[in-house]
Amino acid sequence: MLIKNGRIYLQDRVIENGYLVLEGETIKSFGCMDNLPAYDGDIIDAKGNNVLPGFIDQHIHGANGADHMDATQEALETIATFLPKEGTTSYLATTMTQSVEAVDKALVEIKKYAETSNGPGQAEIMGVHLEGPFISEKHIGAQNPKYVLKPTVKDFDHFYEVSGKMVRLITYAPEEAEKGFTDHLRSLNVVPSAGHTDATYDQIVSEIGQGLSNLTHFHNAMTPHHHRQPGVVTAGFINETLKAEMIVDGIHVNPAVVKATYEIKGADNFIAITDSMRAKGLPDGKYDLGGQEVTKEGKYCRIESGALAGSVAEMDFVVRNIKNFTDCSMSDVVKMSSENAALHLGIFGRKGSIEIGKDADIVIVDNDINVQTTICRGIVAYTK
Repeated sequence: MLIKNGRIYLQDRVIENGYLVLEGETIKSFGCMDNLPAYDGDIIDAKGNNVLPGFIDQHIHGANGADHMDATQEALETIATFLPKEGTTSYLATTMTQSVEAVDKALVEIKKYAETSNGPGQAEIMGVHLEGPFISEKHIGAQNPKYVLKPTVKDFDHFYEVSGKMVRLITYAPEEAEKGFTDHLRSLNVVPSAGHTDATYDQIVSEIGQGLSNLTHFHNAMTPHHHRQPGVVTAGFINETLKAEMIVDGIHVNPAVVKATYEIKGADNFIAITDSMRAKGLPDGKYDLGGQEVTKEGKYCRIESGALAGSVAEMDFVVRNIKNFTDCSMSDVVKMSSENAALHLGIFGRKGSIEIGKDADIVIVDNDINVQTTICRGIVAYTK
């Protein structure tokens, strides 16, 4: 496949009027249109639009009526097939705080689907994001407090083995964890992420030394920045080691706070996520999230208590908001929507940038981040 007449965003430069050749599931070559080789295969005319590495969503529960906790092959296919519409080409299948049996079942099905059915032309499951059950009841959000567990090595290892060692990122409350928990995660190359946590500033700083490197849906469900009692947010602001993943839907975090976070953290330490649930792509109504009823009204999703319950934001909407809220460059957009997550999750050898030999995961967008075409491992998965 040849993509021509595009503004090609490489990791270190931009080809203003370029081409990109894909062969099979990988990127074969790229260059300026002046040097376009003879080609007789399929051709996509980018028409001057931006050619970016596909978006990576490291925190997503579901979409289009399906949730990873449904623990069925049909639900997983629904999600993987829906996501290219929003420019997402790879993601972490994210679980919820439910019973051990329910989480186990979900992990088994995710492993099975990833190994047997998740082919080119779909967004690719790159691993599992275990969000809970190792969280704090003090910042429960839309999780179910009935199933919260203390973070122990033994219990984590159980989920890790059941998943076939697919857990790449875990959200947990570090102040609740047994000694050595964070260090153990790092020994397995699992990204430790503080979230749904009541940790103090000092507790977070202490865990950084053990390998803590991510903050789950930054600003939400954690101790805030305060001038006399600094919390998780303060630690996130001043420690470059900590990546801030954010739901930039204009609801979970005020646009002014998004801009402030971008100015403080910089594009290199900011990761865009959707944290979306099954109601994404569906009409207003009542839906299930982790066994709790959620009411969707427009862009808002709330459980009975009134707490926000994830989002229904699509990745292109989140990325568009980041660009509009921060006035960042398209190169920074690439970092926050793809490159940073790939680097952080240890998948940069395959994903996160346009480079010869990497997966042919491409999204073509206009200057307002409207998706024109999404290619997943060399197969066109969506076209406008």
